[in-house]
Amino acid sequence: MPLPAALTTTDETTILLGLIAATIFLLNNLYKPQPLVHPILLGRQSDVARVRNPGESAIYRNYGTGLMGRFPLRPAKDVHILADMLKPDSDAPRMLWSTRISNPQLQDRIAAFGTGLLRLAGLEVGESNVLLLLNDSIEFIIADLALASHSIPSFTLSASNLLSPVLESHPPSAIITHSFMLSQVLELIYDAGETNRNHTIIVVGEPSAQAMATVASRVKVLKWADVEREGVRVEKIISPLPKPSDVFTLSFFSTESGQIQSAQLTHENFTAGVAAVRALLPLSHAFSQLDTVVSAHSLGSAYGRAIAYTALFEGTSFATLDGSKLFHDGEHTSRIDLTDALSANAYPIPPTTLAFVKPGHLQTLGDAILKQARKSFFLFPLAWRHKLAGIADGYVTKESLWDRLVLDAARAHVAGDGSAALRAVIVSEGSIPGEILTPSRAALSVPVINCFSHPLVAGPVLASHALDLQDLGTKTAHSGPPSINIEAKLVGVEDDVVEQGGDPTGVLMVRGPPVGKLASMEASYVSIPGSSDEEEWIGTGVRATVLPNGAFVVN
Repeated sequence: MPLPAALTTTDETTILLGLIAATIFLLNNLYKPQPLVHPILLGRQSDVARVRNPGESAIYRNYGTGLMGRFPLRPAKDVHILADMLKPDSDAPRMLWSTRISNPQLQDRIAAFGTGLLRLAGLEVGESNVLLLLNDSIEFIIADLALASHSIPSFTLSASNLLSPVLESHPPSAIITHSFMLSQVLELIYDAGETNRNHTIIVVGEPSAQAMATVASRVKVLKWADVEREGVRVEKIISPLPKPSDVFTLSFFSTESGQIQSAQLTHENFTAGVAAVRALLPLSHAFSQLDTVVSAHSLGSAYGRAIAYTALFEGTSFATLDGSKLFHDGEHTSRIDLTDALSANAYPIPPTTLAFVKPGHLQTLGDAILKQARKSFFLFPLAWRHKLAGIADGYVTKESLWDRLVLDAARAHVAGDGSAALRAVIVSEGSIPGEILTPSRAALSVPVINCFSHPLVAGPVLASHALDLQDLGTKTAHSGPPSINIEAKLVGVEDDVVEQGGDPTGVLMVRGPPVGKLASMEASYVSIPGSSDEEEWIGTGVRATVLPNGAFVVN
């Protein structure tokens, strides 16, 4: 008996709908982007020692290094000291703040300024020391490299309120500062009652007549331009090359309790630090000369200077945010807000591709973008759902349909047309609340790397994997495993908790090539206490917890 025509039509429609559903299912699975990194790598981010001492955790190293691996000491085999950061075979000009300059031109200015210092300021190779009271600028880079090339240690500050105690405890052979700082520096010298001691001050810019009128007879004030011009006019002075183990800077900082300390840092500390900064990005996203690096971290700190020297080594353009300035002409209130996050746009540099910022910059930028994107009432909910689904599946991209329809316009409205060039954000100097990390990744649609930095370390101490998009549900976002040339452990842990399989919690201790020596305010740079024992550990003063996958959460 033949089936009714209506029943036959229904069966054919059912089959067609089934085929369409199966096709959509297959296409969704076949064309769905794969996670950017294999989950196995994210499940074991640290190599963990098999033994531990009582009251301590095991020793953790980056999984990419391995327990039998050697720590990288330099970014390239021919880089041994700071001067080697400027590649001699790279002559392409790039922007450093507002100055377009190539490596040969920069080397000429460094040589000229160093010669001018030795001749006009009366500095002695290996004997003198110089206090750099400079905001982040090309003059800071030139002075730092010039002093290092003549084995003259530099003193730097991580905060402006350290100036007075540092001048009292470590009177320098000379001071390099901005012209607007001259009156304040002279006042501190006179208040210290050191008018019987000769002082040399080199000023960047034109000092005011009022400030020059207060200069005492034993104070010599030189203009930066005159010092550099003297070095151009005469034959260059070439000093013996320093050794990688030589101390070239003393970086002063204050602890949370207000105690002033200093980090003694060598050439090797910084070459290792640059190697660690370069390793923040995977090989598929490595630094290149086409990049523009922007940093919110002062060059007066070890971490900020490691970022700057990474940019110099890679030949990228470089600038810093207004918030990194330590010294200001008149009253100034430092704020981490959207204006500060975008302040590098005032420099004539190419659009930012790599941003080294603080947690406040990440949050304020992400919030502003999402606020603008929500104005697309109908499309934003769909875009938001798909972006979060992608991050949950382990991938993030700026090339999706939802970026083109919603987020690209929002980013351009907030950060300008150059926002499309941004390809990674590296966050340090503070904790990222766990609840803002995924929204920030969705808003920016680029890898967000969370680091932990410390004044004693020329580079990142801990750093999350660039392509780790996991939300582990912690109150504070994890800072990843130790960087590629750092060993870390926790002390003061509860043995019972660890033996029962719990996560160890304690005070973070580190060691490795980028880690400097701790100096007290009473010690001079030539007699800083510290053992040369390779087993020496340095305390960071912060508490941390190690998760089962080897990632650290700094409390």
